[in-house]
Amino acid sequence: MVLSSSHAPVFVAALGAGAGEESGPIPCAVAGRFRAIVGAAFTLCLFHPAIAQQTAPAFVVPYSGTLKKINDSGVVRIGHRENSPPFAFLDPTGKPVGYALDLCEVVVEEITAELGKDIRVAYRPVTPENRFDLLQSGEIDLECGSTTNNAERRKIAAFSPTMFVTGTKLLVRRGGGIRSFRDLQGKRVVLTRGTVQAETIPRLAERQKLAIKFVTGGDHKESFQIFASGQADAFANDDVQLYGMLAETKTGERYQVVGDFLTYADYALMLRKDDAEFAEVVERAFARLSGSREIVAIYEKWFLRPLPSGVRLNLQMSPHLEELFHVQGLPRD
Repeated sequence: MVLSSSHAPVFVAALGAGAGEESGPIPCAVAGRFRAIVGAAFTLCLFHPAIAQQTAPAFVVPYSGTLKKINDSGVVRIGHRENSPPFAFLDPTGKPVGYALDLCEVVVEEITAELGKDIRVAYRPVTPENRFDLLQSGEIDLECGSTTNNAERRKIAAFSPTMFVTGTKLLVRRGGGIRSFRDLQGKRVVLTRGTVQAETIPRLAERQKLAIKFVTGGDHKESFQIFASGQADAFANDDVQLYGMLAETKTGERYQVVGDFLTYADYALMLRKDDAEFAEVVERAFARLSGSREIVAIYEKWFLRPLPSGVRLNLQMSPHLEELFHVQGLPRD
């Protein structure tokens, strides 16, 4: 039943009688207060039930890009290198392991927390040549290896915060007479296709007017084999990877890393460009790694403790890298 305002005096009178008062006129002030109460009661009676019966639908922002792809499939596809120790390589059982893979595990944990569901990890080996194509085609969602973040590559891909700082040096034979880049005049140098070195080292030789013959390998393992077999006098690569190869192959008595840095490089995980949602998840993972000091423990695991081969790199964290981790949230002692 809908009540009109004409019913208010009758209702007021009834309230007065119900309160034990004699019937009769009610003072104006009291009547006004009753009318206000009655108006509020009518409002609640007429409208509140309808409001209570309505359930506001939950507003869910749909995922886009990589997160939508992972959410729909339940799978995150990790691209990894097979012979880039200590960042990404295969252990004796054939399992992908390394510094970059451990960092990627934390990113996967962050993806799982973001989506609120268990996510399966599918591993896909990549090479320096095909890693960019596999990322752009969607065959991998995150590349976990030893990839340099530079301006040219940022035109086609995006990157996590920096995970390592390194630069190009030369792997040569002990007692071979090569101590610097200028000693390569008339020599043969092996480079790995698809790497920064494959682009920069020939340009550097041209600027310095050095007659160097360059040969290439499809990945670092092949390049090392070309060098070790005598087909090249030097192997130009990032020093940390050269040290990793010496450790894994136990050839430090025959070969050594020499020279000044020919290039500098910041390593990072690689993800698809223009995917702000996914990039935010990756950055949160790195902030958690640094803030909890877990990133230091992971670094020490791969650079100070024995590798699967039993050999240690014994590479202390550089002040440059430590400062970058502080920027990412690593507490200062």
